[in-house]
Amino acid sequence: MAVESLANRQQIEQNLRELDPSDSSYATDFVDLLLASSRVERVSDVHLQPTDDGLEVRWRLDGVLQLVGRFPRGDAADVVSRLKVLAELLTYRSDAPQEGRIRQARGNVEIRVSTFPTLHGERAVVRFFASEGQFLHVHDLNLPREVADCVQHLLAETSGALVISGPAGSGKTTTAYACLRELVQQSKGGKSIVSLEDPIEVAVDQVAQAQVNISSGFDLASGLRSLMRQDPEVILVGEIRDHETAEAVFQAALTGHLVVTTFHAGSAAGAISRISDMGIEPYLLRSGVLAILNQRLVRRLCHCAQQTQDESAKLGLAVEQFHIATGCPDCDQIGYKKRAVIAELLLAQPGAVGRAILSRSDAPRLQELAVQSGMVPLFSRASDAVRAGITSPAEIRRVFGFGESSRDSS
Repeated sequence: MAVESLANRQQIEQNLRELDPSDSSYATDFVDLLLASSRVERVSDVHLQPTDDGLEVRWRLDGVLQLVGRFPRGDAADVVSRLKVLAELLTYRSDAPQEGRIRQARGNVEIRVSTFPTLHGERAVVRFFASEGQFLHVHDLNLPREVADCVQHLLAETSGALVISGPAGSGKTTTAYACLRELVQQSKGGKSIVSLEDPIEVAVDQVAQAQVNISSGFDLASGLRSLMRQDPEVILVGEIRDHETAEAVFQAALTGHLVVTTFHAGSAAGAISRISDMGIEPYLLRSGVLAILNQRLVRRLCHCAQQTQDESAKLGLAVEQFHIATGCPDCDQIGYKKRAVIAELLLAQPGAVGRAILSRSDAPRLQELAVQSGMVPLFSRASDAVRAGITSPAEIRRVFGFGESSRDSS
């Protein structure tokens, strides 16, 4: 059956089962069909987990892992080996983790493959990135309009750091690449734009992209220091992971470079506090940071969603009206299709917020002052999305949890 006509996971599982394990091309056909189906269904990750009696295949669709199927034990090693061949990994090594990429014909990095030895054999995870044509620029991300407009304005600055924060899987890298493309479009080739990444996930035209190599001593911090002698104007640093990288990022931001980077943090105020806890001097933060963009991804309700008055379904959210997921053939009975961005933007502007950064105020105090200065907090944006019927209370709690910070920020 053609991939385009695959309607759901059950059909995909059936098509995989119809392949003949005795055929010499079984592993090749299995991987080709699985990867092609994953592209069509727009999944972000595929997990291949060997078990004591088979191979379990799951994929992550709109942020949630779903079972595709369980397949005979004898096929597991061949399927993972085929992925390793495509990703240019060492097929004879199954006792150590490996990472590689499946490249497009033009050389663009498109898919990342990682393997990991487990009790029952090698586990493999395949990660897909946004296809060409998706999320090209800032306004394609569907951020709140005022947030997107402000980010565009910040990208026109000539110095300072824009920090994109959030937990793993919140779309930080996608936003960072959209910012890069925005800068290329704005400058029309008139700026030197470079990146330091680990790894390079998507090739961006007119950007000089470099991948760090830890084994040779080329890490993010040392690479950034060397890059200062390359006359850059705009720099993307893939992620702030340690004190040395953080210090290099903010020094660059203070010496006439616009820096875009990502950082793991639960909130914009929390990002400021965590970077400060890494030992970065307050004056570097206050003067070097333009803004912190913190974001989450939530699943959008399908058109089959139903409005309800059931108070228990609010799950503690302060909303007057809301919808719940039901399920239909269009959404594979899940109740959701695609995702939406929930975002807050903290501007490190002069005034109360700036003074709080200099005095090393904690995250709750920074949050309070930022809201007083006009920032719409993340959980308020989430509640607004529920009121607008974009998503459900259950989805908000899945992403944000039930912690005090969620209730306090609403």
